Amino acid sequence: MRSRFEYTVSTEKTVPHLYPEFTEFRQMPAVFATAFLVGLIEGTCQKAIVAYLDWPREQSLGTLVNLTHLAATPPGMTVTVEAEVIAVEGRTVRFRARAHDGRDLISEGTHERVVIDAERFRRKVADKAQAVK
Repeated sequence: MRSRFEYTVSTEKTVPHLYPEFTEFRQMPAVFATAFLVGLIEGTCQKAIVAYLDWPREQSLGTLVNLTHLAATPPGMTVTVEAEVIAVEGRTVRFRARAHDGRDLISEGTHERVVIDAERFRRKVADKAQAVK
């Protein structure tokens, strides 16, 4: 199972646009933020298995991220992510992923997702939310 996704980096996905609570982020260079890169890779991994799930009843959640961020990518460049399933153990699916911006390899590593029953998960989250009220 493999997936490939292309994304053109927008200004809104750069470091200065992360968490306005951190003024330090706003002072940093406007390059593709690691946090958004991780999300892009997670989404590409999700796409690799969605056809094999009983979607939307079954979904998957990221549980482990082990990725490098090797090179800066300015807005306007297109990032291509390639992901492939390398192992399935019960409900856990392990992926190998790479991202390239047309000039440099910008990320590589592994990611794990766990297949969940979406309704059951929503109920657990709602119960947790009620506990803090």
